[in-house]
Amino acid sequence: MQQLLLSEAQTTVDEWIKTIGVRYYHELTNTAILMEEVGEVARLMSRMYGEQSFKNPDDALTAKADLADEMADVLFVLICLANQTGIDLTEALHKNLEKKTKRDAERHANNEKLR
Repeated sequence: MQQLLLSEAQTTVDEWIKTIGVRYYHELTNTAILMEEVGEVARLMSRMYGEQSFKNPDDALTAKADLADEMADVLFVLICLANQTGIDLTEALHKNLEKKTKRDAERHANNEKLR
């Protein structure tokens, strides 16, 4: 499996927090912020790929860039929480992929809905 390095992102965010952000918000505050940011991704997804429409049709012109920015916000806050709680996201992702690979090795291949 290819080596995935989220540790660089964790270090970069930590340096940004300590030099520009002053300090980390409390973990519970960051959890609330994470939920808010995920909601913003969901709002855009429902308008871009779902049945909802934009209130202002001109918003559709910038939606892709806005979605990228909102996803980056989610990633940033998730990295903050990982840093605050001592989670190595590279290690966690590798373990999670191993778990999914073992659990789902045949499940998805045999799922008629995915064909």
